[in-house]
Amino acid sequence: MYEFPFELDDFQKEACKCISEGKSVVVCAPTGAGKTVIAQHAIHCALENNKRVFYTTPLKALSNQKFNDFSEKYGSDKVGLLTGDSSYNRNAQIVVMTTEVFRNMLYGTNFGSVTDNLKDVKYVILDEVHYMNDEQRGTVWEESIIYCPTNVQIVALSATVANADKLTEWINTVHSRTELINTDFRPVPLRFFYFDSSQPNTLLPLLTPNGTLNKKIKPEKKEFKRGKAVQKRNTVKDVVRNLYEKDMLPAIYFTFSRKKCDEQMEKCASLCLVSKKEQEEIKQIIDEYIAENPYLYKNKHIEYLMLGVASHHAGLLPAWKVLVEKLFQKGLIKVVFATETLAAGINMPARSTVISSISKRTDSGHRTLTASEFLQMSGRAGRRGMDEIGYVTIVGSPFQTPEEVAELVLSDANPLESKFSPSYSMVLNLLQRFSLEEAKELVLKSFGYFSSNSRIEPLLKIKDINQEKIDECNNFVCSCKRTNEDLLEYNKIREIYVQNRRTFKTIQKQEKKKNRPLSDDAKAFGEQTKNLLNLMHSYECDTCKLFKKHMKVLDVLNRYSSKQKALEKEIEKQKDIFWNKFLAHRAVLAEYGYLKDDYPTETGVTISQIRSENELFLAQVIFSNVLNGLSPAELASVICALTTEDMRADLYSQLPLSPNVRKRLNKIKDIKRDLDKKQKAEEVNDPMYINAFYSPLIEMWANDSEWDDIVDQVDMGEGDIVRCFKRVIDVLRQFCTISNIPEELVFTSREAIELIQRSPIDID
Repeated sequence: MYEFPFELDDFQKEACKCISEGKSVVVCAPTGAGKTVIAQHAIHCALENNKRVFYTTPLKALSNQKFNDFSEKYGSDKVGLLTGDSSYNRNAQIVVMTTEVFRNMLYGTNFGSVTDNLKDVKYVILDEVHYMNDEQRGTVWEESIIYCPTNVQIVALSATVANADKLTEWINTVHSRTELINTDFRPVPLRFFYFDSSQPNTLLPLLTPNGTLNKKIKPEKKEFKRGKAVQKRNTVKDVVRNLYEKDMLPAIYFTFSRKKCDEQMEKCASLCLVSKKEQEEIKQIIDEYIAENPYLYKNKHIEYLMLGVASHHAGLLPAWKVLVEKLFQKGLIKVVFATETLAAGINMPARSTVISSISKRTDSGHRTLTASEFLQMSGRAGRRGMDEIGYVTIVGSPFQTPEEVAELVLSDANPLESKFSPSYSMVLNLLQRFSLEEAKELVLKSFGYFSSNSRIEPLLKIKDINQEKIDECNNFVCSCKRTNEDLLEYNKIREIYVQNRRTFKTIQKQEKKKNRPLSDDAKAFGEQTKNLLNLMHSYECDTCKLFKKHMKVLDVLNRYSSKQKALEKEIEKQKDIFWNKFLAHRAVLAEYGYLKDDYPTETGVTISQIRSENELFLAQVIFSNVLNGLSPAELASVICALTTEDMRADLYSQLPLSPNVRKRLNKIKDIKRDLDKKQKAEEVNDPMYINAFYSPLIEMWANDSEWDDIVDQVDMGEGDIVRCFKRVIDVLRQFCTISNIPEELVFTSREAIELIQRSPIDID
């Protein structure tokens, strides 16, 4: 085993031993426990045996960071990088990539054949494998594990999850022999505090030594005063001041709104957390950095960096975030106000984390943080080798009780849930390489299918309850020893008799009123009604005192039997939900002629290579020729509308679209309408976007406008604009590499990329 210059923890030794023995491993450990050491062992094994190793991460920023770390450690000639934006030294012994790139390699599409892609690869390290829980991108991890050749050892590194054993068992089933190394060991233990605004000059321990809630903590009161403005305390400043006085900095202060990140940073304007010497160092680094990135010169956050505080969220320019990370890593930023995305693995070690609230706003309203989300954020506290203890402070709020906070702190991690979902490209990629039956086998290998029992469990419980009710009804003992069928037959006769008797009495009244005798037909009807009464009297049910109770039992039986049938149908649907989705996507593709005899047509191969929210929609747009004849700036503008997700309804751009772009988007709306109809018929829910909010901006940018002019046009974060433009570049790059794209569109795409890809867009 590779010798490290320090003593390894037991779980690290165990994992390294498994790797050396040729086994795959799932390493499940708290944030900061030292999982990277295990990855380094796999890298050393690969280098020693002249083999290759792939290191995958969920984020481009994390891939870039790992690439820089490994280049420094092992030499730049040995390390390569593959992300959607970059391709450097791709045949190196150590290749860092996003997990999407690895998955695409395994499909063997526009990355070349699978054999060539994985030549000499002995290990694949899947960092942050708990991202399988991610709603949008979780499928990628499952596909990567399912299609990874069995001769490649998987090293899956995960934060703490409840069902790590299930994940390991699944990898063991679909890939190769896999061992679970599970630990809750934290090299730097955490201590939890609570900020109670009624005691602003201290941080109270959240828990007593025996693990119960500290009784000194009081719930926050909601302040209501009529007529007078309530003088609010500056909670953020109080919290930061306490951390500073108690030597608990540097800290990451988590909040769940970009706007609040900036506001909270501004509330610290009267605090200076750095020494004069540190200020000089900060100024020097900023000056050097801005000389390389002059568009940051006017950034209004510079004054806060000089105080040792910063904001970090997706609305900021990537280059600015890089500067903040650089200063924080050097210990010059003492508090960074960040959204939870910072908890996703970027190397920004802190002594403390502050969690501003245990609830957050989502698309479906406010909800409490999950135990795993809380663990991920709190786990950023405590720097190995630097701190003996990590500090976590939860800020009191009127919308949460101290009891709820304590319950969350003491909760175990959530289980991993499968987000596996077949897409158009998955269907085409599988059918390009396998028969329909083989494709089904692969789909049924998903973690989602493997763990479907836990998903179906609540339905099975309801089914058992229903069955108890049904059995109870079936066990009703009739005192006359009549069957349910006899009772129903009697009841039917009874209902007809009651209806007929009512009708006959009405006829009698009418005829009497008119002083007329009953007609022969009326007399016959009366006789028929009398016969029904005699027939009723022949049943014991007619005099049975339990008749009404027995009928009620039958009514309950019918209701629960109907529920049971619907439930059984739903359970069957849930069992085969992934395969049914696969077949639904296949049906839509066949309808459009992209599949013939369950094999992709020439244009079907094109869709198999596309990576987007809805590959079929983009292909329909390409093959309709609606993108032909556009200038590079116009093409960028149209693609921008197709890659921008629906945002808040109150956002409306005043900027006009150029006539040619508007005309093409109107044609694309017809394409969307047609596909929408076919998708609905097959119950396919893959999203399609036509949102032209940013389209005029990217057209201006591609026509050589200045960045400041772009930013002034809309009230959106610069980071949002950059991210939107990068998505356009990603699609345009695909146009340059995938099959069967018209030559004219390829050339226009290349030109558009060149026009868009300049500072600050070209910085990750």
